[in-house]
Amino acid sequence: MTNSRQMPKEEGLDHSLTLLREGYMFLANRRKSFASNIFETRLLGQKAICMGGEEAAKLFYDNDKFIRMGAAPKRLQKTLFGVGGVQGLDEEEHRNRKGMFMSIMTPNHLERLNRLTQKYWDIKSREWEQKDQVVLYDESRELLCKLACEWAGVPLNEGEVKKRTEQLTKLFESASALGPEHWMGRHARKELEDWIGELVEQVRNSELQPPEGTALNSFSFHKDIEGKLLDKEIVAVEVLNIIRPIVAISVYITFTGLAVHQYPENKPRLLIEEEFLQMFVQEVRRFYPFFPATIARVKKDFIWNEFQFEEGTLTLLDLYGTNHDPHLWDNPEIFNPDRFAQWDESPFSFIPQGGGDFNMGHRCAGEWVTIEVMKVSLQYLANKLEYDLPNQDLSYSMVSIPSLPHSKVIMANVKSK
Repeated sequence: MTNSRQMPKEEGLDHSLTLLREGYMFLANRRKSFASNIFETRLLGQKAICMGGEEAAKLFYDNDKFIRMGAAPKRLQKTLFGVGGVQGLDEEEHRNRKGMFMSIMTPNHLERLNRLTQKYWDIKSREWEQKDQVVLYDESRELLCKLACEWAGVPLNEGEVKKRTEQLTKLFESASALGPEHWMGRHARKELEDWIGELVEQVRNSELQPPEGTALNSFSFHKDIEGKLLDKEIVAVEVLNIIRPIVAISVYITFTGLAVHQYPENKPRLLIEEEFLQMFVQEVRRFYPFFPATIARVKKDFIWNEFQFEEGTLTLLDLYGTNHDPHLWDNPEIFNPDRFAQWDESPFSFIPQGGGDFNMGHRCAGEWVTIEVMKVSLQYLANKLEYDLPNQDLSYSMVSIPSLPHSKVIMANVKSK
């Protein structure tokens, strides 16, 4: 290959442990030290290209240049995503599966989600009034587990709520873990997939009839590119790819509670300006850590900006760093919802849950779900509830993934307004 230049390169045999030690800042630190939005390193025993910024995101989401098949490490498939899930598919197979997800992201289904979110916040609010104090992260996980299952058409008995909540939490809390915590995540996934798999069989045998248009109903009868029903194991993986991310919104809700507390000057506008709710939610998603990066492999040899990309090379896109890139965001380390008043809605500069096109690309299908749930949750935390935040450690780590305020936001004396 000709007409290429040397990519900045981090020396050393492997930097996987360093990535775990530096967490969200691993990619951003090196982009800064190399004064380059692209560099080469070694991760998981292999060469890896790391990129960040808007132009890099546009490249990363070019389906002619990158594939997802075989990109995610097995440890992520065995905990976070599930084996055979939509995140690891490409081309026609991906379009078929992504269409299955997008079919439940209609205005009517999202409106139903909104109503259910309000329903479960009302229930939780009444429960909290009977307690001296509650932990927002723990309570919101349980709230979202109930919400996710009902929205997805998955029956959930009250007696199993805590069990399923903890299992679903382990899927995203163990994704970057080592040792026993990782193995607990794998065990939780197996139990969850067995549970959903049995429900899929019941649906197909007409023993269970979830509401039409719900994930359990639609996915159970979805056909692949060959016109065949998906294996029940794959349906289980994909139903969990609806439920698990909704439960993970608890991380964002906890940071939303933190932001309401730390930036009280915004509360008057949150009460009277509907559009400001959306701006505030978007700034929470931009400002606080959620996913550090996303991963793919080079589809075929090509040259970009005179840098050589070789087929099969592991490639990481810096999500957190792009959302804090000073070339894209004015004063990115300042929490400022007003920045979204004039935002151009670029799908490549603001990428907390990935970038690119919803329908044809690998942008998270559940991003609308996240925003809808967060907006309702913000209404309660800012406008519909009164509560105190006792002295606690509200700092958060930039190493732990997912990051959370250390106290997980303790609320006391909760009352409905």
